[in-house]
Amino acid sequence: MSTLRVRFAPSPTGNLHIGGARTALFNYLLARKEKGGFVLRIEDTDVARSTQESVDAILDAMKWLGFSCDEGPIYQSDRFDLYCEKIEQLVTEEKAYRCYCSQEELDLKREQAQAKGLKPKYDGTCRNRTDQPENAPFVIRFRSPQEGETSFNDRIKGVITFSNDELDDVIIQRTDGTPTYNFVVVVDDATMNINLVMRGDDHINNTPRQIVMYQALGFKVPEFAHVPMILGSDKARLSKRHGATSVMAYREMGYLPEALVNYLVRLGWSHGDDEIFSMDELIEKFTLEGVGRSASIFNPDKLLWLNAHYIKTGNPEKLALLLKEYMESAEIDTSRGPNMTAVVKTLQERARTMLEMVDAARFYYADAVEIDPAAAEKFLTEDKKSILETVIRHLQMLKHADEKSIGEAFDRVMEETGLKLGKIGPAVRVALTGSTSSPGIYEVIAVLGIEESCRRLQRIQQFL
Repeated sequence: MSTLRVRFAPSPTGNLHIGGARTALFNYLLARKEKGGFVLRIEDTDVARSTQESVDAILDAMKWLGFSCDEGPIYQSDRFDLYCEKIEQLVTEEKAYRCYCSQEELDLKREQAQAKGLKPKYDGTCRNRTDQPENAPFVIRFRSPQEGETSFNDRIKGVITFSNDELDDVIIQRTDGTPTYNFVVVVDDATMNINLVMRGDDHINNTPRQIVMYQALGFKVPEFAHVPMILGSDKARLSKRHGATSVMAYREMGYLPEALVNYLVRLGWSHGDDEIFSMDELIEKFTLEGVGRSASIFNPDKLLWLNAHYIKTGNPEKLALLLKEYMESAEIDTSRGPNMTAVVKTLQERARTMLEMVDAARFYYADAVEIDPAAAEKFLTEDKKSILETVIRHLQMLKHADEKSIGEAFDRVMEETGLKLGKIGPAVRVALTGSTSSPGIYEVIAVLGIEESCRRLQRIQQFL
């Protein structure tokens, strides 16, 4: 077993989004590759915004994507006593202090600093204060070093150095007694023995603040790896205007988890010119050295291409179970009708999403096929009545409903009528499916069965 311990630590204030899912994936792959530990921590210290609904949505998305954790979920809300203990330790050791400045005073200080062209950080008014006004509200601030530098070797970006005079005396406990993000993640990562913190590079500026807290608490500082952002096509941070950002929205849109995983890993990581990876291959090949330093552009067309690939090459039995779920969600009764695995085999070559497959499969389970008026006007003309009658007669003579036998029956129809398939097929296709676009006629008849196919043809024949 490796000593590597990584974590994924989402805040339960909404659904799991694409960026968070990629961070979880990178941590998961590295942990599995090195046979280390993968911890799931729910950062729910923001009591006002955290909800159980969001927790459930995150856990559901992790399960759907196939990211199993070795420990967790661990909830920060269950660890408040530990945070209070560590805050008290810092105050006792004079590494943190009470700040009585009101919000109005802080706003004024910020405006004055900006007016002078200074960085709008806390000016340290209460840093060396010795009195403690009775019943006055206060926060607790960490006493950051004001001289020297804080440097770390980022596993992705290389050495990053900050001047300590840029560091603020950050608040580690609010007036209501709740601890803040930058403090609790330090306590959590240290006490959970996380030795590599891999997260989005929007956290880089938090890192020096956290490093000095590790040092003040006597904890060993972990390694850091900051993953570049995911941007939309306009190079702006990925948002809803670029398309769906929630992982489970892609499930609802008919995407397969293996396609989304494959796409997410290629947003910022590469292995030569390879594009298609199974989860096992990713675990074998993933390295931090393969993670790029620049932002990635989210390309929905590439994701759609990958999804089509996974549907096309997917196991028909597995896809059939999935299709059944989507059909039921669309309120399509599949209790009667053809075998769904057989249906999938006729559709997976052309369907790019499961929703497209649902639409393409509707005609198989319809009691009465809805005929496209334009197709009916063009192909279901009166002269087709006798042709359909001939098709029905030859189909009913078949002992086997396989594609080869059906093809031979149509050969006999063409021989008897003197017509080529191009003059016969479109009318049969529209009668069976309602549309001019469908799988091959022989495939459709084989899946529907001779009896149902003839019933549909007779219905149209009577109509004509």
